[in-house]
Amino acid sequence: MSATPGPSTPSKKRSRWDADEDNQPPEPQLSSKRRAKSKSAKSETPPVQTLPHAPPGRPEPTHPRHSIFVPPRTLHPTLTPSRSVYCYERLNAIEEGSYGVVFRARDKQTGEIVALKKLKLDEEKHGFPITALREINALMSCKHENVVNIREVVVGDTLTQVFIVMDFIEHDLKTLLTVMPSPFLQSEIKTLLLQLLSAVAYCHERWILHRDLKTSNLLMNNRGTIKVADFGLARRYGDPVGVGGLTQLVVTLWYRAPEILLGATTYSTAVDMWSVGCIFAELILKEPLFQAKGEIELLSMIFKLLGPPTSTSWPDYQSLPLAKTITLPPQQPPQLRQKFPYLTAAGLDLLSRLLTYDPEKRISAREALQHPYFSESPLPKHPDLFGSFPSAAAGEKRRKPFDSPSAPARAADYKLLTEFDAYADAHNA
Repeated sequence: MSATPGPSTPSKKRSRWDADEDNQPPEPQLSSKRRAKSKSAKSETPPVQTLPHAPPGRPEPTHPRHSIFVPPRTLHPTLTPSRSVYCYERLNAIEEGSYGVVFRARDKQTGEIVALKKLKLDEEKHGFPITALREINALMSCKHENVVNIREVVVGDTLTQVFIVMDFIEHDLKTLLTVMPSPFLQSEIKTLLLQLLSAVAYCHERWILHRDLKTSNLLMNNRGTIKVADFGLARRYGDPVGVGGLTQLVVTLWYRAPEILLGATTYSTAVDMWSVGCIFAELILKEPLFQAKGEIELLSMIFKLLGPPTSTSWPDYQSLPLAKTITLPPQQPPQLRQKFPYLTAAGLDLLSRLLTYDPEKRISAREALQHPYFSESPLPKHPDLFGSFPSAAAGEKRRKPFDSPSAPARAADYKLLTEFDAYADAHNA
């Protein structure tokens, strides 16, 4: 005769994540026979006399029981459990990325509208993913007015349900550029670019690389303020980088710097600045600058716009792993002026310094903030003077935006561009 199995241990551990069950577990109830036996045994056994803290006539010790060099316990932060995701009312889904799904939700206590990003943990077999830890750490470290604010981390019923709670922002620039009847004015582009450069400079000064800057990861509210979001590929970096270098599975293809395309494993803040240059061009053109289908096509488009690299423009080009497998086109002058005929000379200079081949010569975010382009007419418009638009993230109907490649996946079997592929594609072209 088999006994009915009780609740398993994993379910008990998962239930403790719920904020409503933070009470102490109840003490086990004994049977009536065992209670009676223990009561009778207690009555027959003489009580045990406990020794006093100090012998009679001797005063209690007054010195503290912990080291005098340790701060009082009142100065240590108290560890509190994560709240339950059921503290929020789910309203609608916003979008799904490579590392999470974002929802719009309402706080049941305060009524505030927030954004909940559910981390993709269903297929994790080796613990909490490092990408999620990096994202949470980066967001907590970057408290800036142009970086999306993280409020808390909440959990669901199981260990695979972890949500990052952030401020809700009405728009993203990619969707906004698609549904806008006319492109941004030059004064508005300057304001947006200044905010982006300010956020990027703040992150770089704290040794954080974003590694996936693009218009869909730039959120904008109805007051003309943009917020850098989606730190799923972000990480801290050092100088020197360290043994093994950095991964090439970073930055969405259309915004990827040429040094990463050519196999560089040691890169720094310059990869983010190339992405800023692509965003700058996209704000002007109202469409992405390099809409390539693969790495070889993207390199070809870059060489056509900027002219092929030379020993002067990029001295370290030949030392890159895939440089010798690429056949460079004949030398030709850059086509930036033809591509951007209405951009001022100062604006074209800033764009060309952002889209510079040599990472060592590429302009930094702090330097770009002081560029003369932002002090010439028309001056940057105040964010409060921006027009408002219907919010697609709030569930309103909108036109379908153009398709763009997703961020690099974390799959172990992802096929990188090899020397053989680059050689074959270059000769077949």
